Amino acid sequence: MKKMTSGAVAFAAASAIVLAGCSSSGTDEDPTTEPEGNGSEAPAEETVAQDISLWLMGAPDTPEALVTYLEEQYAEVNGGTLTVEAVAWGDALPRLTTALPDAANTPDVVEIGNTWAPTFTSVGAFSDLSDVYEELGGDDLLPSFTEVGSVDGTPYALPYYFGSRNMWARADLYEQGGVEAPTTLAEVTEVHASLKEQGIGGLYLGGQDWRNAISWIFANGGDLAAKDGDQWVSTLSSPESVAGIEQWQEMFQTASVAAANDTDADNYFIINDGSLSGIPAAASMAPSWASCCIGFDTGETTEEGDPVLAWDDAKNTAYGLPGVDGGLAPVFAGGSNIGISATSANQEGSRDLLRIIFSDEYQQLLGENGLGPANVNAKDSFVTDDFRQIAWDTAQVSKLTPAAPGWAAVEGSGLLEEFFQAVAEGGDVAALAAEYDAQITPQLNG
Repeated sequence: MKKMTSGAVAFAAASAIVLAGCSSSGTDEDPTTEPEGNGSEAPAEETVAQDISLWLMGAPDTPEALVTYLEEQYAEVNGGTLTVEAVAWGDALPRLTTALPDAANTPDVVEIGNTWAPTFTSVGAFSDLSDVYEELGGDDLLPSFTEVGSVDGTPYALPYYFGSRNMWARADLYEQGGVEAPTTLAEVTEVHASLKEQGIGGLYLGGQDWRNAISWIFANGGDLAAKDGDQWVSTLSSPESVAGIEQWQEMFQTASVAAANDTDADNYFIINDGSLSGIPAAASMAPSWASCCIGFDTGETTEEGDPVLAWDDAKNTAYGLPGVDGGLAPVFAGGSNIGISATSANQEGSRDLLRIIFSDEYQQLLGENGLGPANVNAKDSFVTDDFRQIAWDTAQVSKLTPAAPGWAAVEGSGLLEEFFQAVAEGGDVAALAAEYDAQITPQLNG
């Protein structure tokens, strides 16, 4: 997902949702087809038009042209009216927590941040999509997103779009410092430490930027949490996780030009022309959609007064975060999942909308508009240049946060920001990992 906010109260409330018998497939009204002839023939079934609502996150983050497409296609396919409401990321969790259990006020179909999915699926807030899973793409859908939206193998929230993470860099500063793009995770530290020592610019990754830092854990074979029997436990202190965190700590202390309390907020702007950022950064790590805002000042401004940027092939470049032994590290992918409210009375109409969203046509539109499509068969619509290819490749090996029912509570608590800041400040990794495991584990199970 693009933006995360605190909301511990909402998270806790979400985990307490109790939905019994809520996968009903009710409709607005019963079919009214009259039997013909002597009445001995079974009446033909008719699809009942259903007016439904769709909550999309952001302003919304889905482009306006795609929203219009959904509205028009739904009217044509179902005959009902689709009402799309944009929900700000910062308001989403409390609104979802209140609305989803309330059959009278629930949205029918909902976009959610991928890391939030377990909090809602684990308490029965979304409908079982097993009956349409294959029809909507099945195993051709992005595996990591499908997994995080499933419970014990049953799909409840399917991938909507992805934005994988790239390394965005200044090719001109690499050349000035006599270095090349790194090919291993250790070289990421070495290359940017060299540039930092020369006063040219290091790697901008903030101390609290856990969404990028966890790639070092994943690359070393570690994880944030694991299931032990029927309970989830935090695994920051596993040997593999500690190895990754120690490697990240070395990178931060020798190669990063960010502060220990810096977050991931708009960190891709930092590698732009120094007149815009004022920070000597040669590289940063951000989702693929950051390409919108990377480049050099053209001297022109938008109607809002913001500088117009232009990508310069001689000065800008991008590559995937390399793994420990080369190849690609399993980065954390941003993006969203989408599901049907279990309390919605419009289950069939909602399924009609999902059929449109997962159709070849809509998946192509997502790709053409720079949003990584859920279905791998829509690759050609998204991969239109070398940078999109990088985003595609990193998404295929991406890893998400644990599918623990209380994971959203962990994010809302701020514990991960605290932990990585303490590591960035030079704290003992093994001791800190054990300390924070003890705080995180009780939250993981809801």
